[in-house]
Amino acid sequence: MEAIILSKDQYTELVARLDEITTRLNAKNEPKKDTFLDNQEFLQLMKISKRTAQTWRDEGRISFSQVGNKIYYKLSDVERLLNEHYNKAFSKK
Repeated sequence: MEAIILSKDQYTELVARLDEITTRLNAKNEPKKDTFLDNQEFLQLMKISKRTAQTWRDEGRISFSQVGNKIYYKLSDVERLLNEHYNKAFSKK
């Protein structure tokens, strides 16, 4: 078995890098904080009209929150809507 000798500076740098890697991995494992879009951001993101958004809400296609007259959508709900209507490319033969 071969031994590797590190200087104090090299050891300190190695430990710092391992701590950074651990921090990054732990950050990825933390649950995402859900981002909310207001109605205007949703309309711009999806490139739809207010009426289309209203129809989607009425049909239950997209979940939403309403505070007073303001409508909000969870970004995760928008992603779910897109994933539910995802079509794979047709294979060429």
